[in-house]
Amino acid sequence: MTLATAAARRDGSVIGLVGLGHFLSHFYIFLLPPLFPVLKESFGVSYVELGLLMTVFNVVSGITQAPMGFAVDRWGAGRLLIAGVVLEAVAYLGMGVSGSYTAMLVLMAAAGLANSIFHPADYAILSAAVRQDRIGRAFSLHTFAGFLGNAITPAAVVLVAGLFGWQAALIGAGVIGLGSAVLMLLNRGLLEVAADPAPRRPGQKPGGGSMALLFSFPILMCFCFYIALSMSQSGLSSFGPTAFVQMYGVGLEAAGLLFTVFATGNAVGILAGGWIADRTSRHERVAVAGFVATAAIMLLIAFVPMQITVLAPLLALAGLLFGLILPSRDMLVRAAAPPDAVGRVFGFVSTGLNIGSAITPIAIGWVMDQGRPEWLFLVAAAFMMVSIVTVIAARSGGSVTPPSARPI
Repeated sequence: MTLATAAARRDGSVIGLVGLGHFLSHFYIFLLPPLFPVLKESFGVSYVELGLLMTVFNVVSGITQAPMGFAVDRWGAGRLLIAGVVLEAVAYLGMGVSGSYTAMLVLMAAAGLANSIFHPADYAILSAAVRQDRIGRAFSLHTFAGFLGNAITPAAVVLVAGLFGWQAALIGAGVIGLGSAVLMLLNRGLLEVAADPAPRRPGQKPGGGSMALLFSFPILMCFCFYIALSMSQSGLSSFGPTAFVQMYGVGLEAAGLLFTVFATGNAVGILAGGWIADRTSRHERVAVAGFVATAAIMLLIAFVPMQITVLAPLLALAGLLFGLILPSRDMLVRAAAPPDAVGRVFGFVSTGLNIGSAITPIAIGWVMDQGRPEWLFLVAAAFMMVSIVTVIAARSGGSVTPPSARPI
C-alpha cells in the first residue's frame, strides 16, 4: 500500500466516524417533529407547546455551543464527540421510557447540551486530520451524513411508531446511539487530532484565546448568516410534514415521505456542492444562486395550488439547490477561522443555527394553530433572501481563500 493510499484510507475512516456522529445529531433532531400529531393527541397539548420542545433543545444548545467550542480546542474533540453521542442517546431513550411531556421537556434540555458538541468537535477533527485538498469534499460528506439523517428519520420514525408505538421508536433510537458510541470508542485513535494545528493559511493570524476573534466582522457576518439560514430551514424541518397534511389533506405517512423527498434532494445537492467547493474560490456565488432558486420554489408552493405529483419533484429540486449551498457555507467559515481556533469559531457561528431554530418553531407553531400552513413556505423564502445579504457581507469582510480552492 502506498503512502497516498494509506492517507486516503485514513481520511475516509476519519470522515466516516465523524459523519456517523453528525448523522446521529440530525437523526435525533428530526425524531420528534414527524410525531407531533401523535404527541399532540397523546399529551393533549397545542402545537405551540410541542414547538416549545424544540425551542428548549435549541436554547440550551445555543447557550452551550460557543463554550463547547473552547472546550474542544482545549481538551480535545474526539473524547467530547463520543461523550455527546452517549448523552444524546440516553436522553432520547429516557423520553421513550418516561412517556411524559414534562420529562420530555427536561430531557430535551439534556439533548440540546449533547448537540452543542457536534459542530465544533466535527469541524475541528476534519480540519486537522483530513488533507487540505480534500477538505471541501470532507465537509460535504460530513454535511451529507447529517442530511441523510434528515432524509431517513421522518419516514422511519413514523413507520416504527405506527408498528410499535412512539415510545418504542424513541427507545430504539437511543439504543442505536449507544451502539454507535461503542464503535466510535473502539476507533477513538482516529478521532484524536495532533496538538499542533494545521499550517496557517496566507494572511491569517493565530486564534489565541482572545474573544475579539469571534467578534471580528467576517465571523459576525457568518454568525448572522447561520441565524438566517436556520430560520429559513427550521420551520420546514419542524412543521413541514404537518403543513403538508393541512394543505393537501394527505396522511401522516405520505406527508413524511414528501419531506423525505426534500431532505433526500438536500443530501444529493450537498455531495455535488462539495465537489464545487474544492474547485472554486467564489463560495458566496454558489450560496446566492442556490438561495435565489430555492426561495422561488418556496414561493410557488406557498401561493400556487398544485397536485402532489407536481409538488414532489419541486421539493426534490428545492432540496437539491439548497444542498449545494452548505459545503460553501462551511468553507466560508473555515476561511475566516485561524487553524488553532477552528473549534471555537465553528462553535460560535453554529450558535446562530440554534438561535434561529429556537425562535422559529414557536412562531410557526402559532401559524399552524391559526390554520395558515402556507405561511411556513413564505417565511422560509424571506429568510433565504436575508441569508444572501449576510453571506455577501461575510465574503466582503475579508475571509481568506484556502489554498486548496481553485477556479472552475
